[in-house]
Amino acid sequence: MTNLILCGGAGTRLWPISRSSVPKQYFQLFGKDSLFQRTVRRNKKLCHDFFIASSLDTAFIAEQQLEVEGVTTCRFLLEPTGRNTAPALTLAALASDPDTIFLVTPSDHVINDEEALARAVQRAEELARQDYLVTFGIHPEYPETGFGYIEASGEEVLSFREKPDRETAEGYLRAGNYFWNSGMFCYRGRVLLEEMEKHAPKVLEHSRLALQGLSGNKITPSMENMERIPSISIDYAVMEKSHLIRVVPVSMGWSDLGSFDGIWEQGKQDPLGNVFLGSRAPETFSSSNNLVISAERDIALVDVDNLLVVDTADALLLCSRGNSQKVREVVQSYRQKNPALLENHVTVPRPWGQFTVLLDTASFKVKRIDVIPGRRLSLQKHRHREEHWTVVEGKAKVTIGQNVIELSRGGRAFIPRGEVHRLENIGPDLLSIVEVQIGDYFGEDDIIRIEDDYSRR
Repeated sequence: MTNLILCGGAGTRLWPISRSSVPKQYFQLFGKDSLFQRTVRRNKKLCHDFFIASSLDTAFIAEQQLEVEGVTTCRFLLEPTGRNTAPALTLAALASDPDTIFLVTPSDHVINDEEALARAVQRAEELARQDYLVTFGIHPEYPETGFGYIEASGEEVLSFREKPDRETAEGYLRAGNYFWNSGMFCYRGRVLLEEMEKHAPKVLEHSRLALQGLSGNKITPSMENMERIPSISIDYAVMEKSHLIRVVPVSMGWSDLGSFDGIWEQGKQDPLGNVFLGSRAPETFSSSNNLVISAERDIALVDVDNLLVVDTADALLLCSRGNSQKVREVVQSYRQKNPALLENHVTVPRPWGQFTVLLDTASFKVKRIDVIPGRRLSLQKHRHREEHWTVVEGKAKVTIGQNVIELSRGGRAFIPRGEVHRLENIGPDLLSIVEVQIGDYFGEDDIIRIEDDYSRR
């Protein structure tokens, strides 16, 4: 069985932690591992290989975290633009043996009862081998209005229901045969494609066209071909229409961590119900049932209850607990006013390492650039800025036009505006430089790449 892990979500409901460059599945919320790593570790016990559906720009993070988990061989669907779940599942099935049994899981869910998960997956695989399309229904614990529901009679699906209002959700709980829709599936690839042909033929047709001429372990459709595929969820495309659907009900300590309220519920609470995540625990005085996430600053809470405090280097979110779904409205506002705040943290990961913005003004910008041993940045130039580099740690190979120099701690280099240049770590340790940019524009889109080891990544 192949685990298809869906990593395309941006996790905007967890802003300012989750940004498009580092969505919530890759963020280390609980300890030193990410939700994606926990998904991989959990499903290694159930599946023999992995197929990762990821955005093209963040796939390198998945690769790095897979390596940490000991997964060295894996296939990738690298999406230049997201088109929802139906195209992702279809493309993965088309790129695989028709008889492959897929276990499809999101990358950002919490599952606390792995034995219950294993039993549910075993039953789902049995049904998938009988050529059913299987979904997993979570026994509801309370009348949640933020989830879709599955109405069932035993393992037979009667209907899929949209997110209900409170009164309707309470009725679902009383009825006893409604389940939260987990977004997990199990099926044979051939059966999925046959049902796509019946119910969503345009998705199948354009997915086939998008894969023409592509092979190997990293499948990257072109932007043009991807955009031709209709954007639609697998629920709307097939699950709500097919007569081959079955559901496996399960209670497995599940949460989709779709809000900061969900994080508070999953976190370790102190005697007063406070949950603290990050490297710095706050000081609390007569305060209870709060969530505090912070890695940068010291925070003190005095006489406050049911508060969400999410502190990052460039943004602070304060919200009353129970209302964190409204973070979507904040995101929509910043999408118009300051979209850069939704894209990157102050520290931005790259395949070669990371950079941290130390100071950003109208006339100059200062960064710290950290390069992993053996890695290098793209060969590039800029139209709008010159750069001054100072090595603070490690050993660098610097290319400026036709000149190549080596620099160690304290060494400096000047890159004129418009000059082709490159930075490479040739030492055994991390290379760190301080870069001062002077010019009239400092956006990342002022990087003109001449040669790049990582393509868009």
